Amino acid sequence: MGVAGPAERNAVRCGRPPRGHAGKVEERILDAAAKVFLERGFTGASVDEIAEAASAGKPTIYARYSSKETLFSAVIERLVRRNTGIEVVACAGATIQERLETAAASILTRLLRPEPIGLIRVTVAEARRFPDLATSVSRMAKERQTEGLARVLAEFAQNAGTGALPAFAPNCLPFTAKQFLEVAVLPMLIRALFGEDLDALRAEIGPHVSKSVAFFLAACRAGGDARARPLPSPA
Repeated sequence: MGVAGPAERNAVRCGRPPRGHAGKVEERILDAAAKVFLERGFTGASVDEIAEAASAGKPTIYARYSSKETLFSAVIERLVRRNTGIEVVACAGATIQERLETAAASILTRLLRPEPIGLIRVTVAEARRFPDLATSVSRMAKERQTEGLARVLAEFAQNAGTGALPAFAPNCLPFTAKQFLEVAVLPMLIRALFGEDLDALRAEIGPHVSKSVAFFLAACRAGGDARARPLPSPA
């Protein structure tokens, strides 16, 4: 059997890559683009730099994404899917307070990392350039987190005897989940976005969630579902 000539070898190289290889190239491009966009923002990033970081040629990138804007949108949406939702949140504990503390600590541990914080910052920074993307990202993140936490709270209500509280009624769970996130998660997230050291913030998670969950449960037991209560009459 003869040795293939140069033309034959080139023909093999130029053929369509195997599907698995194409998928790896796609992942490599998105990983590299995420790193560059999060470090430099949309304006400061260049497709040349992304191509170099991905070990891929610019034609390879443009064959998949027609512009830097399209690539940016794909990167941000992928990061949102990867960093939202609480499907894997740990909820261990013997009491409702212990389990909520574990859930809050799990959410904060995942959020207080460079990638999620960078994602939020770059999305806010580019909101005027990509208003539809910013709205979509905000909605997706809120819905995924609230819906996921509402499912966890429903399980708590069944197993921990809190179902009698109005705040844990099935129709109130989305609202209750939102309030929990605002009490237990949002304050530390805002501090991170304003530049506080992430390692120092993670060290505060335990005391923070202990106080926040205690306050949240006290409010649920004392006030129930605030939406169902009439507003006080003006003095």
